[in-house]
Amino acid sequence: MSRSPRGRGSARHTRRDMSHGPSQRQLRVGEALRHALAEVLRENEIRDSDLDGVSVTITQVKPSPDMRYATVYCEPLGGQNAKAIIAALNRHKGFLRGEMGHLITMKFTPDLRFVEDESFAEAQKIETILKSPEVQRDLAATHDDEEEEG
Repeated sequence: MSRSPRGRGSARHTRRDMSHGPSQRQLRVGEALRHALAEVLRENEIRDSDLDGVSVTITQVKPSPDMRYATVYCEPLGGQNAKAIIAALNRHKGFLRGEMGHLITMKFTPDLRFVEDESFAEAQKIETILKSPEVQRDLAATHDDEEEEG
């Protein structure tokens, strides 16, 4: 019986180091969950005043390594009332999970946790900073220095 150099059995059965990011399986399952959830939200009417007439974008779904839980990153169209909409989605996560279970072919459907995807707001902040007069001035000065050297 041969053993791996670490003495823990085969590499396939060792705990995954999370610094390497999600596994291919997690990425594949996350994308399947995202598509299923988007379809459920599109086709089903949830009776909640916070969700009436609201369009929600599911930007990413990150399942846990054991696939029992999934964090759903979403953003309401226009970014208005995001906190109330995320809270409403979390209130109805049991219903959404049940509906998703009919669309996916997994042993079990993960428990969902909805969070606001703040990457759009971060991108907007960066865009605003890059367009600020101070940054534009510094960029112009750097460009002028390069032309003098070349």
